[in-house]
Amino acid sequence: MSTTMTLRIEDDVKDRLEKLADSTQRSKSFLAAEAIREYVENNEWQITEIKAAIKEADAGDFATSAEVAAVAKKWKARAR
Repeated sequence: MSTTMTLRIEDDVKDRLEKLADSTQRSKSFLAAEAIREYVENNEWQITEIKAAIKEADAGDFATSAEVAAVAKKWKARAR
């Protein structure tokens, strides 16, 4: 199911969207809806992860200095 939504965009963005729609043989509506869907998914994921990290931090669930050093050593060895 879908619904209609009206939004204002800058003229240059509209022009670029029209060119992209022509190049990809997709409608402007399809491309805008896809961009909004991806934006919402990404931001939902980020907010969820931030909230989980804050919860872990509030619980004192941190890596020890030794654990951080071990990971750094591992990555340093791989970089060579």
